[in-house]
Amino acid sequence: MYKNVLNKKELKRDNFDNIKSDLKGGMFAGIALFAGASLQQVGLVYTTAGKAGFITGLYVVIVPLMGLLWREKTSAGTWFGAILATIGLYLLSVTESMTISYGDLLELAGAFCFAIHVHLVGKLGTRMDTLTLSFIQSMVCSALSICAALVVETITFEGIRMAALPILYGGVFSVGIAYSLQIYGQKTSHPAHASILLSLESVIAAIGGWIILGEILSGRSLLGCVVMMTGMLMSQLYPYIAPKLSNSTIQYENN
Repeated sequence: MYKNVLNKKELKRDNFDNIKSDLKGGMFAGIALFAGASLQQVGLVYTTAGKAGFITGLYVVIVPLMGLLWREKTSAGTWFGAILATIGLYLLSVTESMTISYGDLLELAGAFCFAIHVHLVGKLGTRMDTLTLSFIQSMVCSALSICAALVVETITFEGIRMAALPILYGGVFSVGIAYSLQIYGQKTSHPAHASILLSLESVIAAIGGWIILGEILSGRSLLGCVVMMTGMLMSQLYPYIAPKLSNSTIQYENN
């Protein structure tokens, strides 16, 4: 009986420790998401949308670079894919001379926050339930956003009513569904691969603008889309291509 009591106490302590660990991890993910999104939005006030999109998308390179800090292995195909994605993003987003402004620095800081978020999701997603992590990070991000709005914005019911549809869309689809799918996908995906796939939002946005809004894609933009898609395919197919290339090289040397 005494052993049963001890086992129950240990089980409760383990459950408490797990809940505490999950809450801490979800909070860090929510803070990183809030910081990245906020810096991106404030930066847009001081720079162009094209440059903001490119600089924010640099997390596609920042993620594997951060991985080196804790000796995370990244294949040559992933590095090549990340570089191609960055080049494609530049072609797609930047059309004017590249100069550094205050807004650009904010966007760069936001890119680092998004890169941290990708790594956090990669670490937490393997040990936490998808919905649990998504719920905690969303609640933390929402709470911080409301606090920031109360400090720097003037909130009115009329303003909320007029922006109700974008708010609902952003909250339900962008944060609720999209980031939940990211968590689920990163359970079996390398953070660097995930960052390359996530960077394709620029391509999807450009195609969506063409189909829905009738926006015309220039030759430069189309080239950027193709280069980014090539980078994504390279990062995903490299594990299957590399052995064949290696075998071909060996056979050629033997001949």
